[in-house]
Amino acid sequence: MKKNSHQLQPCIFAIISLSLLLLSCKQKQHSTLPQEKANPWVDDYTFLSPMEHYKEWGTYNVHDPAIKKFNDVYYIYSTDAIFAENREKAREMNVPLGNIQIRKSKDLVHWEFVGWAFSEIPEEAVEWVHAHNEGSGATNIWAPYVMKQGDRYRLYYSVSAFGKKTSWIGLAESASPEGPWEQKGAVVKSDNHTPMNAIDPSVIEDPGNGRIWMHYGSYFGGLYCVELDPATGLTMKKDDLGHLIARRANYRKDNLEAPEIIYNPELKKHFLFVSYDPLMTTYNVRVGRSDKPEGPFLDYFGKNMNDTTNNFPIITAPYRFNNHPGWAGTGHCGILATEEGRYFMAHQGRLSPGNHLMVLHLRELFFTPDGWPVVSPQRYAGEAERVVSKQDITGEWELIRIRESTYERQLEAGQILWGEGSLKEEEWNNSFHLYLNADGTTSDNGTWNFTKKNQTISLSLGKDTIRNLYIFAGQDWENQKHTLLLTGLDDEGRSVWGKRTK
Repeated sequence: MKKNSHQLQPCIFAIISLSLLLLSCKQKQHSTLPQEKANPWVDDYTFLSPMEHYKEWGTYNVHDPAIKKFNDVYYIYSTDAIFAENREKAREMNVPLGNIQIRKSKDLVHWEFVGWAFSEIPEEAVEWVHAHNEGSGATNIWAPYVMKQGDRYRLYYSVSAFGKKTSWIGLAESASPEGPWEQKGAVVKSDNHTPMNAIDPSVIEDPGNGRIWMHYGSYFGGLYCVELDPATGLTMKKDDLGHLIARRANYRKDNLEAPEIIYNPELKKHFLFVSYDPLMTTYNVRVGRSDKPEGPFLDYFGKNMNDTTNNFPIITAPYRFNNHPGWAGTGHCGILATEEGRYFMAHQGRLSPGNHLMVLHLRELFFTPDGWPVVSPQRYAGEAERVVSKQDITGEWELIRIRESTYERQLEAGQILWGEGSLKEEEWNNSFHLYLNADGTTSDNGTWNFTKKNQTISLSLGKDTIRNLYIFAGQDWENQKHTLLLTGLDDEGRSVWGKRTK
């Protein structure tokens, strides 16, 4: 039977309504990024700096973090550095100050301050430092590293005289990642007569033969690698100090420290992360790789890291997105590899302009198609992984090209002079805005192209074409939004970061 126009109106109305609903859903899906999302914590923790608030220092007062997962709990062990520390006040309030801070988390976002590993600095370490430094130094413990060997947890740590080669790396063991810890003695020691400085340990087991190697060192002479006895955790050969693996172009002036070594089983490569420059200002992370944990380690351009050339790629450096005073001191990292094959980098970030507040930065880490690590431009906030479409990418982006500072500072022992803790304008990596149009062009007369299979884009910026920029969802901390992020390396081995803002 033929329907008249009056009878057809409900059907037409239903079709139009359904079309509008589908269109609305598509628009709604596209508009979900960026979307409002509160940050897990604030960056300025001066209101929590008094000693009685120590149990609330979850992500605060974190310096030189080592990160591991034991069973179903993530742990961070870090240097005993405290903003506005007041030991007298702590004693008055019965705050149990100690050495080596310990934190734990179930989700890598919310961290509980467990306490301190040791109630005091081991006497043997204090005696060594005082005997070789005119009775001074050894006031706290630096740069711990933790690992599990069999059913025991091993905690390596550094005791030193600041700005001197007089240092001591010790080892303690426990049946629990939270202690109590039993002291096992010195691993390596250094003084004015040794070529290296015994601080900043990082330990790795060779997956091929079970041999264990410790990487350590600093500005004084460079970074060294020594073999450890798997049974004891101490050096395989008594008083062995190991061999040189990395140094700076001018190691008497340019700071180099904080080795962290990991193994990537898919790439079958060992990666050595190191930190350059003063810890309060232009601290930045570089990386080299090797087929063996003991080296040699080659950089982005194939140069040996034990030569006198500054190495690339550069992974992190001081940066400043809009709507934030910026972060300095973005170095001394620990790397976490999860059972699911994801990687994360933990490091300190110092809140500018004062650069005294030390906040945990935990960033997801990715490997480029040619096998180099890069990190998220933003801190991890528990985001679920999602597949990105080309439609998601169109919009306004805020980008940063990470570069090393060319400003020449006067340093002492590789660190800034007192009173010069703020960054100069030339030392910042500042952001700029770029609109990515739907037709593959940009607001800067450039082009971009998205590969959905690899979740990467190529992007022309001026005369440069930057390929294999990995794109993913994450938190925009400066604007408190859930959005898209990107990270990768340019042809010069320098990180390129970005976030979609509109």
